[in-house]
Amino acid sequence: MEPWPEMSSFFSSFLSIQWDTAGQERFRTITSSYYRGAHGIIIVYDVTDQDSFSNMHLWLEEINRYASENVNKLIVGNKSDLTSKKAVDYATAKEYADSLGVPFLETSAKSATNVEQAFLTMAEEIKNRVSSGPTQQDSHKPSLHIQSGPLRQEGPGHGADGGGGCC
Repeated sequence: MEPWPEMSSFFSSFLSIQWDTAGQERFRTITSSYYRGAHGIIIVYDVTDQDSFSNMHLWLEEINRYASENVNKLIVGNKSDLTSKKAVDYATAKEYADSLGVPFLETSAKSATNVEQAFLTMAEEIKNRVSSGPTQQDSHKPSLHIQSGPLRQEGPGHGADGGGGCC
């Protein structure tokens, strides 16, 4: 039996692509193109590295710049198993995430603690947003309607001279 049976039908049509740039600046130019069309973005920092946490706002600015307005976000503090080396405490990170209205949890990839829960949390957040229909913000966005008609060609071969050449 699946741990989340109510999510099984959602997961059957759910495509998950993860891009791990490890916070490296050289990937900023390519990651901006991946934000477009994303339904959810997980921002991961290292709980043993204060700079990793402090630089999170830069990634959030990128997300706000390039992703859709209603993209789901999740903040994850990784390496929670390294309690003696912890530089960012849970309460500080939770308070920051709460101030942004973004869900938060800590994980340990090494011990697999909360890793699956992070993806389930993101999937559930996306499912809830998608199933609730368009937001008020979405309903005020202009729609793009493209109308086309036959192309009128002019020039040699298409004008009054009746020639057949194209160039």
